[in-house]
Amino acid sequence: MESPAAVPPTAGLSLRQLLMSLGEPLVELQTAPAGLDVEIRSVALLDPEDPPAAHPGELVLAIGARGRAAFPALRAAGRDGAAAVAVKLDAPGQAAALSETAAEAGVALLSVRGEARWDQVDAIARAALDDAPVDGSGESAAEAAEGDLFSLAQTTAMLTGGIVSIEDTANRVLAYSRSADLDEADDLRRQSILGWQGPEAYLARLREWGVFQRLRTSDEVINVDSHPELGIRRRLAIAIRSGDRQLGTIWVQEGSTPLTERSDQALLGAARVAALHLVRRRRELSADVTLARTLAAGLLEGSSGPQPLASHLGLDAARPAAVLGFSYGATEATGPELTRAEVTNLISVHTAARHRAALVTEGDHRIYVLLPQLPRSIDIGTLRGWGQDIADTASRHLGLALRGSVGCVVPALGKVPESRREADRILDAMVNADVTTTVAALPDIQAEVLVSEMLALLADRPDMRDPRLTAVTAHDSRHQGRLAESILAYLNAFGDVRAAAAQLHVHPNTVRYRIGRAEQLTGLDLSRPDQRLLAMLQLRLPPTS
Repeated sequence: MESPAAVPPTAGLSLRQLLMSLGEPLVELQTAPAGLDVEIRSVALLDPEDPPAAHPGELVLAIGARGRAAFPALRAAGRDGAAAVAVKLDAPGQAAALSETAAEAGVALLSVRGEARWDQVDAIARAALDDAPVDGSGESAAEAAEGDLFSLAQTTAMLTGGIVSIEDTANRVLAYSRSADLDEADDLRRQSILGWQGPEAYLARLREWGVFQRLRTSDEVINVDSHPELGIRRRLAIAIRSGDRQLGTIWVQEGSTPLTERSDQALLGAARVAALHLVRRRRELSADVTLARTLAAGLLEGSSGPQPLASHLGLDAARPAAVLGFSYGATEATGPELTRAEVTNLISVHTAARHRAALVTEGDHRIYVLLPQLPRSIDIGTLRGWGQDIADTASRHLGLALRGSVGCVVPALGKVPESRREADRILDAMVNADVTTTVAALPDIQAEVLVSEMLALLADRPDMRDPRLTAVTAHDSRHQGRLAESILAYLNAFGDVRAAAAQLHVHPNTVRYRIGRAEQLTGLDLSRPDQRLLAMLQLRLPPTS
């Protein structure tokens, strides 16, 4: 049995994460008696001539042991503390007996498609482990850098409505999107994934049609018509480039429904994001990519100046720049870690499609897009449109209520912290105030931003509050009353008692009584403009402030 030294013993990922990397049509989960959170720390190949054995946390690939011949490997894996065993089945009916044995042994069982090659399964599993977190942070370097190629393929599939594969320049499949309906995949896709490379007959046709020549010389999205006589559906393709060098290709196959209207734009952004991954995978300029993000984060925070980033990326620091900010809350259906990777990928693809120099970074539970060297004719409306497209896509495909803000366009890169601060001010107001707008610039919600900041000042400075209003809220707290709520509704309605009563679902006399009671208890006089103004502010503070 071979246990690779290339995988550090401290690296690990859950069975769930591994299945997301392997996915259909390579493997299928048969049973997981210890659940999907069991940790896998290494991959081992079990040769049929070797005595069955395993190590704790291993994924054992039982090569050459089909069907019932895998029973000894399953029992040994359970005895030695392995996490999972992958086998090939001779017949569908064998799954039940193998699953029962695996459950008794306490080890997960994966079935591998008969056409799949073991070296392919081994390569993907080891690649997933290479990107696994090793520092206890729960996030790998690849995830922090916008997720891995499989995640990018899945995001691209979501945005295009198609079935995606990412290949290198030798037409070897590097990653692919998962499809719930395998019937949507044509013969070419199945053969490419299971064979780990496009069939030569079809590759010859692509060369004959000039597709590869166009990919080598063009940055545009290329359309390849369907060929039913060859069992091939329509495809889009785009080259992945780093400068003038082609690193690979992204292919999108049309499934049972037409591709989305903006598939071309999504592919353009995906190709630019994929270039970063392929450069990192080849270990070329990996330090440069990490440094770029570090410098961008420092510039946004104001802890470093613009020149290091400009020099590193060859940017014109004298050109306009701006910052887009995004915040979201994870839903019950999407865990926070998965959501962060998906949202970051989505934002990266969208912004890269519109602005080649865009840099995406995270901070303070928010995602920021730095847009350097913008055209001097750029306006807030254009940037707001970019942000709105991202928010709409996140809502449609991820079910997330993504909020976006557009920081001011600053004249030079060195002024970027001002744009980031404005983006944060807007997001803060959108969270704290009753703002229905999904994406906003400062002119859109100027009043809400200023009121939010005034309330933050009052929250931090108890000495600036009126003790009579504090007494009203304290009385409500002690007696479960609604005096403060009624005063605020009355003031928001410009003193219209009937309108306030309708908002509170009470009789107008009840509103009059509550206001009179508050004035009697505390000495307030709401006929005075200054007291009304202060009450409208202070009573908006949360009760715990």
